[in-house]
Parts: sequence; structure tokens; C-alpha cells
Amino acid sequence: MAFRIYTKTGDKGETALFGGRRVLKSHLRVDAYGTVDELNSFVGWLRDSCTDNPVRETLLHIQNRLFTVGAHLASDPEKHPPTPDLSVADIELLEREIDVMDAALPPLKNFILPGGHTTVSVCHVCRTVCRRAERLVVALHETDKVDPQVLQYLNRLSDYFFVLARQLAQDLGAQEVVWKSRDI
Repeated sequence: MAFRIYTKTGDKGETALFGGRRVLKSHLRVDAYGTVDELNSFVGWLRDSCTDNPVRETLLHIQNRLFTVGAHLASDPEKHPPTPDLSVADIELLEREIDVMDAALPPLKNFILPGGHTTVSVCHVCRTVCRRAERLVVALHETDKVDPQVLQYLNRLSDYFFVLARQLAQDLGAQEVVWKSRDI
């Protein structure tokens, strides 16, 4: 028997968590893991846009970690969800990458606007979707405890995307556009 993509079990607006419990597709848990999935898709786009192999390898590592974060969030917390495939080393990897890039960049003295090059813009989309995922996971954590490493990872990951966007702009010769407020 062939596997079917559609099951029709969600036609009335519900979905099943890992563990079997059915929830509305508008449930905060579904929104959280759906946003992590959205982020993973944007990270794939960013990885496809980059030519630097070490960056591509780091982005692939991130995609694998995001997939397991999504699986953790998609699990019924009452059914002993699996521990997410995250470790302190994953967070430290992001911190090392941030530190290396930041040391090679000019000091940031102004707010910058996303843009300058398509790849840089995609990186900023990753950053903002990551921040949304983080906000949703924080909200979920208020009602259903979420592994603290998931919160730490998403927080550090958005920082990574910000610094990576700056690094990519520099590598690509794209100008960082400084935000200018109107003089009122």
C-alpha cells in the first residue's frame, strides 16, 4: 500500500500532536512548531543563496537542529515528549560563529535597514521569523513547559542571523543602509 500525502483527518481544523492528542490547528503549540518549520524553509533558501561552504555547512546544521526543535514542539507534553536534539554545544557553536564574524565587522553605530542584496535580505527574513518563533515558544512556555535549551537556541539563533546578515553584506560588497529618522 502506498503512503498518501492527504489523510483528510484535518479537514475540520484539527491536527494530531505526536502522542495522538488532537488540537485545533490554531493552537499555540501548532503555531509555534509551524513557525519553526517556516524558519527552516527560509534557512534552506538562505543556504541555497550562499556560496560560502562553511556558512552553508553551519546553515545545514541549523536546519537539522530546527527540525528536531519542531518535533519537540509538536509532541504532546503529557506523553513525555522527546528531549530536543539540542545541546550546549549547539548554542556554543552559534556563539563562536557570532564572535568570529563580529570581530571582522566594523562596529555597529546605527540601526541598519534590511536589504542591500537578496541574500542579505533572506538572512534578515530568517532573523525576523526566528524572533517570531521565539515569541511563540515563550508564550507556549507560559502554559506548557518547553525545554529551556529550545528558548536559548532560538534566542541565540536570531542573533546569529543578524550578524550573518552583516557579514554577508560585507562579503558581497553590499552597502549597509543606515536607518534615518525624519527630523521633526
